[in-house]
Amino acid sequence: MRTVGSVRCRGIVDVDVNVPDAVLSEMDRLGVRGVRINVSPVKPPEPGFAGALEPRIARLDARCAELGWHLDLLAPGWLTEELLPVFERMRCPFSLAHMGMFRAEAGPSQRGFRALLEVLRHGDGRAWVKLTGTYRMATAPHFADAAPLARALIEAAPDRMIWGSDYPHLSFADQVGSVQLFNLLADWADEPMRRRILVDNPAVLFGF
Repeated sequence: MRTVGSVRCRGIVDVDVNVPDAVLSEMDRLGVRGVRINVSPVKPPEPGFAGALEPRIARLDARCAELGWHLDLLAPGWLTEELLPVFERMRCPFSLAHMGMFRAEAGPSQRGFRALLEVLRHGDGRAWVKLTGTYRMATAPHFADAAPLARALIEAAPDRMIWGSDYPHLSFADQVGSVQLFNLLADWADEPMRRRILVDNPAVLFGF
């Protein structure tokens, strides 16, 4: 980020909740605009796990609100669903990776996904969704079952959708490519909407 410069570069970081203010200020100067909360997307349901995360979320919310940053969550769908009420109480905006990690095979009528749509439609505008990691929540090789979820999300909040390649795809690198994932977007949205998703919306969320 120091090399590229903040005119062209933005970042999301994973930090300790007690990271010094000076470190956060330097990160902000370099173009950091959010903090990641990362939970394995294949983690099975665990009673009490969401509650155990709440103190970390509350502390990072306070730090991000001071800086004008957002919280970026990667979590399995069951945890996304359980945390939606917690996120709605936060002060800062929040983004959900991989369409909230709701399994595409269950369709847009699944309970957690419907709850997410309600937050997007009727919340206060702080909820964002990342159309990323399709290969993690949809069925290979063509990921066609992701389309109904993606279209429903875009319809619910067209000004709060962003796209990302999720490169380098880690353990899926031999099964999927960034160009293939990018081309899915043409099936989900027309050209004006794609421009909003690829250009206008991220410019707002990341402060370009």
